[in-house]
Amino acid sequence: MRFPIRVKPGAKRDAVGGTWDGAFGEALVVSVRAPAVDGKANEAVCRVLAGALSVRSRDLAVVKGHRSRDKLVEVRDAPPGCSEHVAELRRSGGESRGAR
Repeated sequence: MRFPIRVKPGAKRDAVGGTWDGAFGEALVVSVRAPAVDGKANEAVCRVLAGALSVRSRDLAVVKGHRSRDKLVEVRDAPPGCSEHVAELRRSGGESRGAR
C-alpha cells in the first residue's frame, strides 16, 4: 500500500495527523523532531508512522521524494484496515500514537 505524506522536520514533537494538498495528492501530515539532515528526518518518519499505524518500521519505506517534504511511502504487508486508518489520521488533524 502506498500513500503520500507531507513531512514537517524540526517540529517540537513527533505527531501524525492532518491533511496537506501536496505534490502527490492529498497527503497525511507527519511532524518529526529530527532535522532534515543526512536522512535523519526520513528515518524518523518511518519510526513515527510505524507507531501510528501499528506496523514495524522496517515495513515502511520512502519510495519517492527522499529529499523533499512531499514523499510517497509504502507499507509492505499492510495489515487489514490500514488504508482506513490512514484516512482517519488525515481527517484527525491532530496527533496519533507514535514515538515521542
